[in-house]
Amino acid sequence: MIEIRGLCKTYSGYPVLENVNMHLERGQTAGFVGANGSGKSVLLKMICGFVRPDRGEILVDGKRIGRDRDFPENAGIMIEEPGFFRAYSARQNMRLFAAHRGRLTDPQIDRAIEEVGLDPRERKPVGRYSMGMRQRLCFAQAIMEEPELLILDEPFNSLDRKWAAWMREKIRLYRSPGRLILLTSHRQEDIDALCTCTYRFEDGQVIKEKKEE
Repeated sequence: MIEIRGLCKTYSGYPVLENVNMHLERGQTAGFVGANGSGKSVLLKMICGFVRPDRGEILVDGKRIGRDRDFPENAGIMIEEPGFFRAYSARQNMRLFAAHRGRLTDPQIDRAIEEVGLDPRERKPVGRYSMGMRQRLCFAQAIMEEPELLILDEPFNSLDRKWAAWMREKIRLYRSPGRLILLTSHRQEDIDALCTCTYRFEDGQVIKEKKEE
């Protein structure tokens, strides 16, 4: 599903990623691990089409990102906070995100909000949500259209123990032969519990550490 060939990215003269090659298939949950600034999030942003590589290419289902397509199709993305309108409610925000493809009805949107423990009837603006509530809404936005490619950058941040456990179970249940999940987490227990393969980012290099189960 994803083929990465000779990928390089430099910031301010510092090579964040050097000649990265990777092959990822549906059915995998790939964990990206490494220190802050090691390039994990940069690679995810390049797969999403948000950042352009200096050299190399990324193909998703045979289409080159940045050439054949600006962004991968059928992808759910949770990288940082996805530009919520802070004066709008959860339902208003989710309707705006869903309008891009026009695939979801209002009842489906409401179910996605309820699934992460929020009330779609609540008029409180997202700007008044706690960080954990916004994180859960980010996850709802990422999975509400049941994408084949799910990209989760530190999905457990700001979640208490109860909701972190809930998130792990949701990701585990979301795995299927037809889906590819990319996941970063600073907690090794999350990677061990969820990932079928692991890639370590260090000094610009990416090394596959864990074989398929």
